[in-house]
Amino acid sequence: MAHDLTPAAGVGFFAGRHVLAEFEGVDASKLDDLAFLHTTLEDVLRQAGATVCDVISKQFEPQGVTVLALLSESHASIHTYPEIGSMFVDIFTCGDTADPELAAALLRDRLGAREATIQTVHRGHKVPAAGVVA
Repeated sequence: MAHDLTPAAGVGFFAGRHVLAEFEGVDASKLDDLAFLHTTLEDVLRQAGATVCDVISKQFEPQGVTVLALLSESHASIHTYPEIGSMFVDIFTCGDTADPELAAALLRDRLGAREATIQTVHRGHKVPAAGVVA
């Protein structure tokens, strides 16, 4: 059975960008500060055009924080390793209203990471160029 990949008016394409990042050389006190990380992730996502529905976070013992953000566009998460000054970042957004690369860059800058590896995986169907009818 064939499916029409053209979305109805007001409905997005089955496509998105998944940013996977690793930050290193981050101050351990920032990576173990649940309130700071919770607020910072929410702020950078909003600055990048995402619609934040909810944010939950967990402080681990003896150290480390995980923060998860539910977005209208999909999700974002961070997992920290204060003992080595490192963290993982995962930001997936569908559609074109939010910019996950911008969110990752803003987060990197806000945390003052000395090193960052950021890659983007394009997921779903290829979106036709503006004005092109399939």
